[in-house]
Amino acid sequence: MCYTAKYLIEKALKRARHYGVEEDIIRYKEELKGFENQYAVSGYQHPEIIIYTNNAPYHPILSRWGLIPHWIRTEEQANDIWNKTLNARGETLFTKPSFKDAATNRRCLIPVAGFYEYHHYKNKAYPFYISKKDDEPLMLAGLWSEWLNHTTGERVNSCSIVTTRANPLMAKIHNNPKLKEPRMPLILSTTIEDKWLNYSDRKDLEDLLIPFPDNELKAHTVQKLSGKESLGNVPKASEYYAYKELSESIL
Repeated sequence: MCYTAKYLIEKALKRARHYGVEEDIIRYKEELKGFENQYAVSGYQHPEIIIYTNNAPYHPILSRWGLIPHWIRTEEQANDIWNKTLNARGETLFTKPSFKDAATNRRCLIPVAGFYEYHHYKNKAYPFYISKKDDEPLMLAGLWSEWLNHTTGERVNSCSIVTTRANPLMAKIHNNPKLKEPRMPLILSTTIEDKWLNYSDRKDLEDLLIPFPDNELKAHTVQKLSGKESLGNVPKASEYYAYKELSESIL
């Protein structure tokens, strides 16, 4: 998937509202007040995003996008690795050194309003915005870690989005010729959110690594996400934008 997503606090708080009480929601809003609406922000900027961890499954917190494993020793190593850990490939979660500890012990949920992915056509890339047909938030499977900066003493909470093979809809969109296969984020249905957080058996977790049904998703082209044609981090970033060269629908 592309390293850009759209976040909305009210949508992200839906899980907390379902399981919590109003006093908790007021406190959570206060804790999240430093979080601004993110409409089109690159993962390479390592923005703070909202997550629910297995340690506190109904309490939303902020986490830096790009996982820094707990065993990293220096800031230089941390800066080098977190551009490589924005996504975690589901098939190698339990074998790749960067992710295997988090996959076993530190899993999280990442609520988003939708996400962006590029479609390649005649050597150009065109961004699509993907969301649920009912406009409810998507809950992505993630991994998280708490890293101690030994230089400053600061504790950094960071996370990565888990990916899986693409469903038929995403296979049409995510056609990057440089990749071996189309991918998509691991989207969890409401019925398995808690399973992702609570399961301890590796086989049980691997059974959850399946594509989300494409008939529950919708997608459309949007204006460029970067460069001089980009709208920047504004709500209109996810609105439909037509490209004449893509007159024939690929969906």
